[in-house]
Amino acid sequence: MAKVLMKGNEALAEAAIQAGCRHYFGYPITPQNEVTAYMAKRMPEVGGVFLQAESEVSAINMVYGAGGAGARVMTSTSSPGLSLMQEGISYLAGAQVPCVIVNIMRGGPGLGNIQGAQGDYFQSTKGGGHGDYKLIVLAPSTIQEMADLVQEAFDIADEYRNPVVILGDGMLGQMMEPVDFDNIQKKTRNIPEKTWATTGRGNREHRNIINSLYIDPPVLEKYNYELFKKYAKAEKNEVRYEMINCEDADIILVAYGTIARVAKNVMNIARREGYKVGLIRPISLWPFPKEPFEKTVDTAKAYLTVEMSMGQMVEDVKLAVQFKKPVYFYGRPGGMIPEPAVMLEQIKEIAGGAK
Repeated sequence: MAKVLMKGNEALAEAAIQAGCRHYFGYPITPQNEVTAYMAKRMPEVGGVFLQAESEVSAINMVYGAGGAGARVMTSTSSPGLSLMQEGISYLAGAQVPCVIVNIMRGGPGLGNIQGAQGDYFQSTKGGGHGDYKLIVLAPSTIQEMADLVQEAFDIADEYRNPVVILGDGMLGQMMEPVDFDNIQKKTRNIPEKTWATTGRGNREHRNIINSLYIDPPVLEKYNYELFKKYAKAEKNEVRYEMINCEDADIILVAYGTIARVAKNVMNIARREGYKVGLIRPISLWPFPKEPFEKTVDTAKAYLTVEMSMGQMVEDVKLAVQFKKPVYFYGRPGGMIPEPAVMLEQIKEIAGGAK
């Protein structure tokens, strides 16, 4: 297949199908409706199951059922919809049911608007539901990367028996770019057989039960410790990031998703004007990449975190820097995009203050 010009929402839907997803449950919400529409058309063509649920609450519990039976299953939504899914997501994590959850973020809080935003970082990376659990969160910045990370997400979900979130935004979902599906890596992991799935008793001596209820406190405590052993493994093996021009950088921009593209352009402008600026782009938001900050904290003079929010990832950046260097922030909420001219002006002000 040659490169195909596709919207981000449609590209991630096709990538999911090519990754073996044959079950999709969702509820329409702007700006990710193209995912639902694409799945409604394509799933019957590949022998899959598409079902528009009556709500996001229903959709995430359908994901629980299909995932518990061992199927590769996905749902997609936007910010208010993900809020409704939080109880089900906690159940999925607690029962160790693999699935992929796509959130194409929009402006908030509340109903907000339908513009792209990044105000759901805390919700996805810190656990928006109840209890002690972690979601593995991947943040693409191009349409090609969105397709690539969908394949990764299904593989990671199956390996760790854990929900994986693709965290995009309205701009990434709606923009169009060429996508090459032939170059997406497939089956690069040693994914164990799903002997735990509820596919009928068969020849087993025991029944498989998918459950997150442990009434006895010592038993639940032990189970939590086991879950966090798995999360520790993910923190070691599933960190992803990009570093550009950080070797000699005095000021390092930190951004993820769509806004990282803007930051990269501002970095290039600043370089042409004589300012040594680099860029760290976290791709895995959890586990958060601490390594690039450890590599640069002794040489960089300051960091500038840029987000389409009032400042959420900036807290993880400060923790990664361990307060050894100043971390500045520039953000715009409500679906507004940080302006390149303002970013450049902040770089110049930081550079002046660092002399």
